[in-house]
Amino acid sequence: MLSKSTLDTIDWKILRELQDDGRMTNVELSRRVGISAPPCLRRVKRLEDSGVIRGYRALLNAKDLGLDVVAFCLVGLQHQSDAELKAFAERARNWSLVRRAWMVSGESDFMLHCVASDLSTFQTFVIEELTSAPNVDTVRTALTIKQVKDEGLVSIDG
Repeated sequence: MLSKSTLDTIDWKILRELQDDGRMTNVELSRRVGISAPPCLRRVKRLEDSGVIRGYRALLNAKDLGLDVVAFCLVGLQHQSDAELKAFAERARNWSLVRRAWMVSGESDFMLHCVASDLSTFQTFVIEELTSAPNVDTVRTALTIKQVKDEGLVSIDG
């Protein structure tokens, strides 16, 4: 199992480069991090096998696909037993409009990142599915106005 303390400078360079461009060839990656291609490929494979690199995906432009509404929902549950938290988490995983979800501390229990084609679709989701879901007590929504930063999900210094 790899951990932060077992990663060396080259591993961190590999992670930084792949987070910026996961489609580059191994040859290009090895050139950017300053090692030859075979050991670079072995390092990437080790990072993947250990779970440090969870996978690769295309980042889609939601607006170009007609998905114009991005919103966050803060959800408070009536009861926070382990079973109730797990049940809501499973429900959130099954809502296609919810793209990312976190269990959070504080006044709310969950924060949902939602993407919808239009305001009406989002409102229907909130009213007919989210607020009517079992054990949901409160829902606070925040519509985004403009995205001002879009970076990789992990900050890598250097």
